[in-house]
Amino acid sequence: MVADEAAVRVVRDAHGTVLGDGDTVTVIKDLKLKGSSLVVKVGTKVKNIRIVEGDHDIDCRIDGIGAMQLKSEFVKKV
Repeated sequence: MVADEAAVRVVRDAHGTVLGDGDTVTVIKDLKLKGSSLVVKVGTKVKNIRIVEGDHDIDCRIDGIGAMQLKSEFVKKV
């Protein structure tokens, strides 16, 4: 039953495009990182994303920053 619910869940970007594991996305808004002075700038490309459960939909690694989680509403598919 749980596997069926995970298969039904669809994650969409800010423009409504369906996202999947391994996609490349671009950040559409400056994102300040909590507890740090770093900022993820608009236009930053994020490669090889993973879709995860929880409040933040995307698990990724950004060059110069490291591993982080993003909400799908702040990215668009390339």
